[in-house]
Amino acid sequence: MSAVQRAHTWEISDSDDESDENKPSSSSGTILDQDTCRNESNTSAASSSSSAPVEDTNISGDGEKSSGRNSRSRRRRTREEVQDEQEMRRAAKEKRRQEKEKLKEEKLQEQQRRKEAAVRVNQLKPENLIKSLTVQIHAALLQDTGCDVLLRTLDGLQWRNCIENQDLPNSIRWTRQDLQIEDEAKNGDIEEDQVLMVISHNEFEDMVTSHKTVTNQSAPIGDVYEGAEPLLQHLYKYLTKTAGKFVTILVISHQQRAVSWDEDDFDFHLSQHHLDAEELLVHLQLYWNVTLNFLFGWQEVTDHVVAVTKALSKRPYKALCGDPDLGFCMDGSWSAGVRVDRDGHGLAQVWTRQIQQLNRVSPALAKAVTSAYPSPSLLLQAYEKLSSEEERRRLLADLAVVGGAKERRVGPELAGRIHRLLTSQNPHLLLD
Repeated sequence: MSAVQRAHTWEISDSDDESDENKPSSSSGTILDQDTCRNESNTSAASSSSSAPVEDTNISGDGEKSSGRNSRSRRRRTREEVQDEQEMRRAAKEKRRQEKEKLKEEKLQEQQRRKEAAVRVNQLKPENLIKSLTVQIHAALLQDTGCDVLLRTLDGLQWRNCIENQDLPNSIRWTRQDLQIEDEAKNGDIEEDQVLMVISHNEFEDMVTSHKTVTNQSAPIGDVYEGAEPLLQHLYKYLTKTAGKFVTILVISHQQRAVSWDEDDFDFHLSQHHLDAEELLVHLQLYWNVTLNFLFGWQEVTDHVVAVTKALSKRPYKALCGDPDLGFCMDGSWSAGVRVDRDGHGLAQVWTRQIQQLNRVSPALAKAVTSAYPSPSLLLQAYEKLSSEEERRRLLADLAVVGGAKERRVGPELAGRIHRLLTSQNPHLLLD
């Protein structure tokens, strides 16, 4: 039993061994197949890797050929050329920066100029300029008690005034501060050309008498006469020494003013010195440019001083507004002006307005002329081409006027006026 079992065991073991022997063969075959596949894959990979360097070699060869062509066409820059190019770029950048700085500086300067011009215009306005005016009164006028009226009025208006001795006795003159000098401590006063000389009626009669008695008829008119009354002699010397002054003599009379100032009042106040006074007045006005005003009391003298002060404060601003360099022309049709651009746009409208300035010329009539001849030069050329004067005068007569209920023509009358306007050499010729 045991033998049988043992035999059976061996059989089983033999079969197992056989099976085990058979297994390695199958597994080996499988291993061989896998090795074969691996070898084939390695062979294909090797073949591909062996072919890749060939392609790389070809590409590198082509690159060397192309780089060679580029090296032939474009030469490599040297260090000096690179530095020169950098210097040029830096110079161009610096130039642009300087131009930008220059434009900025010019803009700031223009703004500063405009600001200064605006400040100057504001200072020249009468309400501001009058604060810089100083009324200088001669000390001799303080001897008259009526001068207090003038001093109180100037103080009430808060105007500058001072008392000082001047070259011309009994005089009142004006000075104003120079606006171009900002430092008030510096002597930048400008003396006005208006001077007042205040005298009494008795002093004026003495001047008339002195002029009549000491005038040397053989001497040239206008000379300073020796021996004249001191007040008149001071006036002559002052006018001789100072040029460009306009002196006005204010003669004060303490009598009451009549209702009207006529020739009878003048004769009354001058009494029997009427003719002699007229001679003195003519002499002073014609040869010395001196005028005389006859006033009653210091109140009228004060009013005259106030009026002259206000007029002097307005004069610089009026002169500035009258400057042709100041562009104050308004835009708009209501201002009766035509705007002309730099390219010439608007000249046709100016030419139409020029024709329309003639009497009894409507815009339609003027438009008819300017449409046929867009400029004065073209119309003058058309006049020159005609042989007779009659043809020139009637050149525009048959032009049709557009507008209105019925057809019209310019007509010979307007055509003749336009011809005289453009061809006449007489500035005083009446066109109508």
